[in-house]
Amino acid sequence: MLAAVGTTGDVLVVIVAGYLIGSIPLANLVAGRHSAVDLRTVGDRNPGFWNARETMGRMAAVPVFVGDVAKGLLAAGVGLALADEGVWGLPYIAGGAAMVGHAFPLFARFVGGRSILTFVGTVLVAAPVATLISIGLLLVVFGATRSFAWGARAGMLVLPFVQLAVDGPFRTAATGALMTFIGLRFAMAAMADRKRSGVTAAAP
Repeated sequence: MLAAVGTTGDVLVVIVAGYLIGSIPLANLVAGRHSAVDLRTVGDRNPGFWNARETMGRMAAVPVFVGDVAKGLLAAGVGLALADEGVWGLPYIAGGAAMVGHAFPLFARFVGGRSILTFVGTVLVAAPVATLISIGLLLVVFGATRSFAWGARAGMLVLPFVQLAVDGPFRTAATGALMTFIGLRFAMAAMADRKRSGVTAAAP
């Protein structure tokens, strides 16, 4: 296992660095400057790109898109920089820590987003070939349907299969673990919505 992730010290460094990078509440900072709103209280209450776009408009939300991807890129880049030859797991650990930081940010009362774009930034570093192929499919589907949502679904769906062919099973499993975290975040959001709906229905 250590051959895949490096020394214990390296692992601790990238976890702390990744979490702190992910904890920067970019969406709320941008929303606060543009429209003085807290994305955790409007729309779908998700402080990320999609809610920022719905709340502030497409162009105003572009910095959120870029910044959330950059979190994963930077965190995974730290892992890559610290990794010795033959060590491939540190970018995944660093990016995963950034995803946790984005979802439960230290600097925003531990209420964050679903980490999709931070995941994209992470795998662009950790699995660049498979990720670029998946982004290519996203663009093809988007061009055919004019729906970015369907393009994103297609890209996410095909990524592990492409990576299995390109990078093998171990790295694909690491990517799958990060995708599982995204699924957990969606499940948590659905449960929170259901709870809010129940409270609203019960109110006199």
